[in-house]
Amino acid sequence: MEQKSKKIRKLEGVVISDKMAKTRVVAVNRLKKHPKYQKYFRVTSRFKTHDENNEYKTGDKVLIEQTRPLSKEKRWRIIGKI
Repeated sequence: MEQKSKKIRKLEGVVISDKMAKTRVVAVNRLKKHPKYQKYFRVTSRFKTHDENNEYKTGDKVLIEQTRPLSKEKRWRIIGKI
């Protein structure tokens, strides 16, 4: 029996909200190319991430990884600070 290894998604972002208990909102920026005009523009995605010890504050650059569903909207976990 062969084990299929799944590649875990990891992203870099900035904590933009720390008002919830054990949850942080992390904004991840990326560049996207316009299909017609071929110009790059910035797209921001916001992820609710799990922070067990409430140790990360607004403005911290963090590394997050995808995980199993932890609640209705949380599917990411903070690994550490950059």
